[in-house]
Amino acid sequence: MSGGTYNVLFLCRANSARSIMAEAILKKDGLGHFFGYSAGSYPRGEIHPYTRDLLASLGHDVDSFSSKAMETYSEQDDIKFDFVFTVCDATANEECPIFPGSPMTAHWGVPDPASVEGSEAEKRLAFAETYRMLRNRISIFTSLPFKSLDRMSLQSELDKIGKMPTSEEV
Repeated sequence: MSGGTYNVLFLCRANSARSIMAEAILKKDGLGHFFGYSAGSYPRGEIHPYTRDLLASLGHDVDSFSSKAMETYSEQDDIKFDFVFTVCDATANEECPIFPGSPMTAHWGVPDPASVEGSEAEKRLAFAETYRMLRNRISIFTSLPFKSLDRMSLQSELDKIGKMPTSEEV
């Protein structure tokens, strides 16, 4: 651990919705102590339009986000990740590349808003709900007492965050 500033990578399959939202939340709410990044195992190559609209409406600089492959980060030495979180079920069981720095990992899967069928309002609501779930988890994560937790205790806390019920499970 870098002891004060932490680099966090969020992984998802397409890197167009959930992982982008998580990156955006951490960039905005990290208060200089957390730096967020995102990537995908099979990146779509563009941000989902509803993700872009939602983030823009919430004051995020959408021009700073892009859909990219996780190898973007595993094949470089510039950024050492302290944490790598998968945020969708599709990447939970895939083999991830080795990231420099031995980051701590956890699975924080949330439902895929892009898979929701229905009216435009229902789809946009699904994106907003996914954002809310991720923001809640990230808020708990950034509030952890990092300096007083040993690695095993911290891993336990990261796993608990990932087991928080989603709105579909409540």
